[in-house]
Amino acid sequence: MAISSPSRVILSDADRWALTRRARSGRRPHRDVQRAAIVLAAAEGTSNAEIARRLGICVDTARKWRARFCARGLPGLADRPRPGRRRTFPKTAEAEIKALACELPAESGVPLARWSHAELAAEAVTRGVVETISPSTVGRLLRADAIRPWRHRSWIFPRDPDFAAKAARALDLYDRLWDGHPLGPDEYVLSADEKSQLQALRRRHPDLPPAPGRIRRQEFEYRRGGTLAYLAAYDVHAARVIGRCAPTTGIAPFGELVEQVMTTEPYASAARVFWIVDNGSSHNGTRSIERIHTSWPTAELVHLPIHASWLNQVEIFFSIVQRKVIKPGDFADLEQLARRLLAFQDRYNATAEPFDWHFGRKSLNRLLERLAAHEPKAA
Repeated sequence: MAISSPSRVILSDADRWALTRRARSGRRPHRDVQRAAIVLAAAEGTSNAEIARRLGICVDTARKWRARFCARGLPGLADRPRPGRRRTFPKTAEAEIKALACELPAESGVPLARWSHAELAAEAVTRGVVETISPSTVGRLLRADAIRPWRHRSWIFPRDPDFAAKAARALDLYDRLWDGHPLGPDEYVLSADEKSQLQALRRRHPDLPPAPGRIRRQEFEYRRGGTLAYLAAYDVHAARVIGRCAPTTGIAPFGELVEQVMTTEPYASAARVFWIVDNGSSHNGTRSIERIHTSWPTAELVHLPIHASWLNQVEIFFSIVQRKVIKPGDFADLEQLARRLLAFQDRYNATAEPFDWHFGRKSLNRLLERLAAHEPKAA
């Protein structure tokens, strides 16, 4: 076919692969997909007029991107830098608006929990920072520095005076160390806790399955079928879970979990079994250590610092249970909920691998350094 354009497109294998991938993409901007399609069609010898007809564009558009590709290759398909409009606000005003966004509204006497673009625009005008500014302009200024004042993240400052020492003990156990010495092959590390108040919610109408163009739908209203607790011990190195269901949490249910584990091999014949636990009432304080050790001399309870359950690996397993078993909840009764939990436990054990845990002593030291920077300075 005769080519009406003087710009002849010849593609290398790499360019053809990149352009084909771009033209078939469902996530890239439409302009990128369209430009890739223009170049691919031009490489087949298609005229600009025919390309324009196929893609529903004007001939000048096809001619422009064919020429730009011939001149610069793939980089030529990107938009050229544009000068844009002249700056409307001085840099000092932009800096003041960004600083305002980083303040809590209450610090300025504004009865709000957090700023929005519209509220920041109004406050900037009230303070005389600018005479007028639109919420969209405020949003553009904040996006330049990734400032999002309407978002927040909860955290809790460690208040355990022995936080570093207690956390380090648990992290050493994850690395198979105790008092600086490697654990033996007959010593095991378990992470244990309870997931309480699991509700057996029964929906008032059956779920509707997915259909073309429609996701699964679930009835909002439900009947309550009671609650139960799921207690579990997770072997952090073997990725094995041993758990049980109980009507509630407490010393007795946790003791039953310990008995279930300690009478099961390989823990029954182990030299030592370390139990990493938080400070919940079921296993809190030195009395719990004595109680467990008296009943099971090879069991050693290791407490995490206060408010440090995030260091307990069983919490990761519980988050998996929440996503894969509990939600979306629709259970006829507590018995069905308990069966589902224990069946999932067996399924999980069949294929599970240890968690890819990277938070060790070095990470702990870095965390403590950051926390020290937030300590209030003495007057």
